[in-house]
Amino acid sequence: MPSPPKPLRPGPAPRRIAISGGVVPGLAEAPAFTLTRPERLRLPVLVAVPHAGRAYPQAVTARMRDATLAQLRLEDRHADRLGVAIARETGAALLVAHAPRALLDLNRAEDDVDWDMIEGGRPADAASAEPGQRSNARARSGLGLVPRRLPGSGEIWRGRLAPAELDARIEGIHRAYHASLAEELSRIRAEWGAALLVDLHSMPPLRPAEGETRAPLVVLGDRFGASCHNALVGRALAHLETRGVPASQNRPYSGGYVLDRHGAPRDGIHAVQIEVCRATYLDRHLAEPGAGLPAIAAMLAGLVRELGAETALLGGGEQLRQAAE
Repeated sequence: MPSPPKPLRPGPAPRRIAISGGVVPGLAEAPAFTLTRPERLRLPVLVAVPHAGRAYPQAVTARMRDATLAQLRLEDRHADRLGVAIARETGAALLVAHAPRALLDLNRAEDDVDWDMIEGGRPADAASAEPGQRSNARARSGLGLVPRRLPGSGEIWRGRLAPAELDARIEGIHRAYHASLAEELSRIRAEWGAALLVDLHSMPPLRPAEGETRAPLVVLGDRFGASCHNALVGRALAHLETRGVPASQNRPYSGGYVLDRHGAPRDGIHAVQIEVCRATYLDRHLAEPGAGLPAIAAMLAGLVRELGAETALLGGGEQLRQAAE
């Protein structure tokens, strides 16, 4: 098996511009996300981390039946640290959500609502609305726009959510985040001729598939070819294979609303979801950063470089030489 990648070494990083936006309702106007990018983008890539937010209003955690368990199960715990390291090493843009998934899941459509958890139920003016993509099944499973229950753990909340609070979360978190994401992808495409969104998540440890001896440590999702050019995932899988990193494509995670909304390969905007096993970079409780985090960040940085170079090729712009360096 090839040697693992060397951990990223801290050093002077190019100056990055930081732009915060949105708002976490109930948290003294705290921003819902922060976008950072270098003054000169080295790759046509935006890395986004939607599920690692930890900005919890006290009123929200007080309504949780088991706040510690719910936070641990819902968060992509410390995946933002991976995103920061990747962006620092590759020169990619980075969008990190601070609003936690417990408040609102950025990988769900706005209308993916479990109305049984909302005071008053479905409003009359929403009765004829078309359901979101896979919304009914997601909401009934308890993992809709606002998570309601966790598999094997039951209900998350005490009481129902006020409609005004739901509206504030949608406006301050969901719409603001996706507008910023779309704007940055358009800016990158205008500069490079193509843009790539890397939607970064973490996953619980998987079991090996039938006939396999090792479980995937990385799962690449492209909505079964709909969200990006096939050359991107092909190059990513080849890159991981040569480094001895077990990986799979679209199984068990093919991506969700983020890829459906922003992936538009015919228009030069590509989107891929990367799920990385939490056991590779967290401690044995899957709660805090572990000894493996620097090496996993280095591995992912190498993968993002490969994807960025391929995206630059797809764009065919004058920036190709810069991306390959």
